[in-house]
Amino acid sequence: MSSKPVVYLVNIGRDEYIKKQNKWLPKIQAWINANGGGPMLPYSADFEAEVLAAAGSPDKWARDTAAAELGAPTMVHKLVNCGYRTLQLIHYFTAGEDEVKCWTLRKGTKAPGAAGVIHTDFERGFICAEVMKFDDLDRLETEVEVRAEGLYLQKGRDYEVLDGDIIYFKFNVTAKAGKIDKAAGK
Repeated sequence: MSSKPVVYLVNIGRDEYIKKQNKWLPKIQAWINANGGGPMLPYSADFEAEVLAAAGSPDKWARDTAAAELGAPTMVHKLVNCGYRTLQLIHYFTAGEDEVKCWTLRKGTKAPGAAGVIHTDFERGFICAEVMKFDDLDRLETEVEVRAEGLYLQKGRDYEVLDGDIIYFKFNVTAKAGKIDKAAGK
């Protein structure tokens, strides 16, 4: 029916999830393996709703703490990560003095295409991408230190954006003369 990747989410009872025991899971896994495969993630919608209510906040640490108190880890992180891996999605970041934004794109996207996720003019007028890795920034703590280590790089059109890149795009978009003349009434 479809050649798209499939992630099988199996909703089991709250108590079965906490005990990590469900008699149907091996049979379901066998069926999945016999019918094309794919990851299977057992979870409990009841448990996750209880975790969210106990946490009082969608904050990751509040959810993790509430889940531990209820007796099992939350599956939200695994569900999201598995979905991203299966769909071959990655994140990159843009940062300014007042905000940091996270952008999602397909693995293998070149720098101009990543710029186009922000705005089509960025892709059209792409000049270069200044790139540093999040791990380098986290380890060295400042952009100045990343530059001093030689880890802040300029990349061109053929650069394949990687998960965790922090990118500053340089671009130049000029309007076509015909459009300007028409807009000016000439």
